[in-house]
Amino acid sequence: MSLYSMWGALEIGLIFGLVALSVLLSFRILRFPDLTVDGSFPLGAAVAAVLIQADWDPFLATLMAVLAGALAGALTAWLNIRLKIMDLLASILVMIALYSINLRIMGAPNIPLIMEPTVFSVLQPEQGISDYVFRSLLMIMIVVIVKCALDAYLVTRSGLAMRATGSNPRMARAQGVATGGMVILGLAIANALCALGGALFAQSQGGADISMGIGTIVIGLAAVIVGESILSSRKLFFMTLAVIVGAVLYRFFVALALNADFIGLKAQDLNLITAVLVTVALVIPLLRKRLRVRGGG
Repeated sequence: MSLYSMWGALEIGLIFGLVALSVLLSFRILRFPDLTVDGSFPLGAAVAAVLIQADWDPFLATLMAVLAGALAGALTAWLNIRLKIMDLLASILVMIALYSINLRIMGAPNIPLIMEPTVFSVLQPEQGISDYVFRSLLMIMIVVIVKCALDAYLVTRSGLAMRATGSNPRMARAQGVATGGMVILGLAIANALCALGGALFAQSQGGADISMGIGTIVIGLAAVIVGESILSSRKLFFMTLAVIVGAVLYRFFVALALNADFIGLKAQDLNLITAVLVTVALVIPLLRKRLRVRGGG
């Protein structure tokens, strides 16, 4: 595995670290099975790409992508809370609708950004650092800022109410928490993070594609599972750190497998690699438990 491939894996892993934070918020904290991310990830990419092609500032275009993702998440929660549609079904409905909406936004299956300014190219120093190294360092800074902001929010009064909504909604309602509003706000934040990841992914990879969201939820779940298997903790700081580490490790494992010539794996084996990695991550806690039982005996 070359140094270039390692920096590339780090960059993509950090982008999907934002998706992992999104999945952590919806699945782990709110206990809401949200598949909207498969649509909000390309939604963020589509909005950012279209606006950048229309000569918008790439930072403003990224902000609009985040707002679009927040709207998609809020719509899923609204369908569940107000129209009483089952949570999983509501997210599937929005995910399906977003496929057509994304096509409408882009007007084509894909939009190239090779010659357009992006947040990476605008901030890129003219000398002194390679492009692929700078993009990874910039992603580290972005992910750290997002992680710290999410950590800070989740210990506020509103954040604690959101966590209580996911842990025990009946108790939260008894304490005067508007649980419906917390779910809407939580899914809006989760999908805003996912859309941010999509917008940055499109700018990093040189374009948006209608199919880039397929399997996003699986990658996010894999990052959460891998991270929790390696760094298991109930403390909020380590929970968010674990999923980011899990996303980066997941991309490294994928890159390592695809670059291991003796295995013979190719790009089309990506889903197979994902399935194997998730299976291994799921088995690790069971093996740890059995080892502890044997050690105690």
